[in-house]
Amino acid sequence: MRLFNRQIIFLGILAGLLGGCATNEVQTPPPAPLLAPSRATVPSEPWLLVDTKADNLVIMRGQQPVQVFHQVALGSSGAGLKFRRGDNKTPLGVFRVGWINDHSRFKKFIGLDYPNLDYAEQALREHRIDRLTYERIRAAWISGRTPPQDTPLGGQIGIHGIGFGDPSIHSAGINWTSGCVALDNRQIDALRPWVRVGMRVEIR
Repeated sequence: MRLFNRQIIFLGILAGLLGGCATNEVQTPPPAPLLAPSRATVPSEPWLLVDTKADNLVIMRGQQPVQVFHQVALGSSGAGLKFRRGDNKTPLGVFRVGWINDHSRFKKFIGLDYPNLDYAEQALREHRIDRLTYERIRAAWISGRTPPQDTPLGGQIGIHGIGFGDPSIHSAGINWTSGCVALDNRQIDALRPWVRVGMRVEIR
């Protein structure tokens, strides 16, 4: 009976954490439009690499690692090509930081410009979005604005902490988010000074 009660409590905590990236985060837009970077180039200024195989987030400068954060958590469906809202998949690809919320319920939330052009183009080819939705995403991406977050492809994808969630779930190595990349609270505080709107983030 005691084991059963522990399982119920554990599942309740996990369900609370899985609220993850599904709720709207306050967006702080960039003060001016950003030039859209090439999706193929690697900048010389700091950028972020999320290695989903090693469960690491690395601050990079060019091709050199500067600092490594171990044991990140991903979406509860793992990482891969994200097809739709609610699939709990952390999207692979190259993104930019679109906004930063320093007062998130996850302590800090670093929003990414998902869906990017690669995802929008594929979704248009596969008839998962219409031409108007594609053009909205494309116009935002080219002008350096955060793309619409209300499309069938989903949104509110970012890098965040645990906030007031149970750190034991995170430290157990469970992928608990709704499609984001999560660090513990100490790590997100250490990462934050490096991050700026427009920064390159590669999830692979």
